[in-house]
Amino acid sequence: MAVSISPLDNRYAKKVEHFANIFNESNLNKTRTLVEIEWLIYLCSRLTPTFPKISQSSIKKLRNIYENFSISDAKQIKQIEKTTNHDVKAIEYFVRNKIKSDKTLMMYENYIHFGLTSEDINSTSYALMINNALKIIHKEYTDSLKLIKNLSLKGKNIPLLARTHGQPASPSTFGKEFKVFESRLHSQLKDLPSKKVLGKWGGASGNFHTFVITNSKINWIRESKNFFQLLSLPLNEITTQIEPHDCIADLSHQMIRCNNILLDLVKDIWLYIANDLFILKKKDKEVGSSTMPHKVNPIDFENAEGNLGLANSLLDFFANKLTQSRLQRDLSDSTVLRNFGMAFGYISLALTSINNGLHKLQINRIASQEELDQNWQILAEPLQIILKLEGYTDPYNMVKKYTRGAKMDKQDYLDFVNNLAISNKSKDLLLSLTPSNYIGLAETISSLKL
Repeated sequence: MAVSISPLDNRYAKKVEHFANIFNESNLNKTRTLVEIEWLIYLCSRLTPTFPKISQSSIKKLRNIYENFSISDAKQIKQIEKTTNHDVKAIEYFVRNKIKSDKTLMMYENYIHFGLTSEDINSTSYALMINNALKIIHKEYTDSLKLIKNLSLKGKNIPLLARTHGQPASPSTFGKEFKVFESRLHSQLKDLPSKKVLGKWGGASGNFHTFVITNSKINWIRESKNFFQLLSLPLNEITTQIEPHDCIADLSHQMIRCNNILLDLVKDIWLYIANDLFILKKKDKEVGSSTMPHKVNPIDFENAEGNLGLANSLLDFFANKLTQSRLQRDLSDSTVLRNFGMAFGYISLALTSINNGLHKLQINRIASQEELDQNWQILAEPLQIILKLEGYTDPYNMVKKYTRGAKMDKQDYLDFVNNLAISNKSKDLLLSLTPSNYIGLAETISSLKL
């Protein structure tokens, strides 16, 4: 039985399996093998006669090595690494061993890992993996965005007592408040797919030394870019021995912003639930509390909050650590990069929880209406605005005297308005207002297209 330390590997393993399949070490080594073999194929099919020409049948045989990569292959690489104590060198030896039994392929043995340093393989492999994971997490974010949008439309005309500084404030609608989160997340997700992670290919200190000494007439930067286009990957042409990871920092910060918007959302929803403004749909066999049978806890939103926090902690560390390296290279980024998939795992868990929670939400119209009816003092805002239009010199302080820190019911409000010396038109307008209908353009904003 395998021993695992992270809940991503046991409790939540099934939920994050799609990211585990990308970021596990076996797939990392498979991806490294792909990069090694595709570079060999590129040299011998695009850069002849400097390199020996390769046939289509040989190319097919080489590609079969990574296309049919197995658990046995992964174990072989780990066995080789025990001797080399170098993970990428183990890949090179693994590919060499694979082709030794084929007399035709053996002639290409010297061109495996040709001109490269291990970080050329590593940065390119991680870039391929992260960019693949980015497509998936973008879709998962988008699925949550769709649910938020649906709630915005459903609640667009259902009034809600707003709270600023925790105090009763000018009303809104449930839909408009969800629209704010929809708009914010939409804005960030629009840019997320553009945050591509780059690879590098410049050798030991980023100057293409080994390529130039092989054949100085070849435009190696151009050829490297062509190779990377075949991998559907952007190339950073200007590097030290490592790709400086600014692109990973950019991606990390973008995902942190997405996560912070969702953190803001789940905390607000938690408060709405605590104030009975949302009811959670019950599941008959689900337990809310081990000792209090009546409870229906907002666990989905609490789990999301915790997992988004874990993801952000990791992403913040990645952004700060990976962009710092001593001189042309140190190895401190290597162990850090191995953990990058964990951030995707925690985000994915959070998004699953958010989606589950959003499906359970029901607006408590009765509680919302009661809260509005208990707070007629929120109409102090339109009162002082109308009094300004009527020519009162200091309406703010006049209204403040009667409303600040006080509770007003319907009758208190009506009495106040009826005693005002204002035009019939203004009085009729104020008398028509209620905490439920003083919502401005909230309904219109809820329906705006993004």
